[in-house]
Amino acid sequence: MSPLQAASCCGPIDDLLDPELFKALCDATRARLVGCLIKCGRACSVSEVSECCSVDFSVVSRHLQLLERAGILTSAKQGRTVRYAVKYGPLCQTLRSLADAIAHYCPADQATPCSGGCCTPR
Repeated sequence: MSPLQAASCCGPIDDLLDPELFKALCDATRARLVGCLIKCGRACSVSEVSECCSVDFSVVSRHLQLLERAGILTSAKQGRTVRYAVKYGPLCQTLRSLADAIAHYCPADQATPCSGGCCTPR
């Protein structure tokens, strides 16, 4: 199939390659913030996350808001404190679905199982 033909057909991969998700994760600081929250395993305040990553409070707050808009995090306000947590289920499901969709298009000549055996011939 040519790139022109591929562009004209729709598949599950098209919906899964969400630019907002990738935009949110492509920044090194935001990636570190998500990693910190994942490792904490609980909702954390903006100041806790700021201390964890040695980034200014106001910058962390803006980054966390962007990650929430992208559907990666959830927030809850308790008085004046906002706590952010990773949306583990939806994030895992999105990334698994994306990996499955990529594996679906894996050419037969490149179907050598990678770690985890994700690439299998169609």
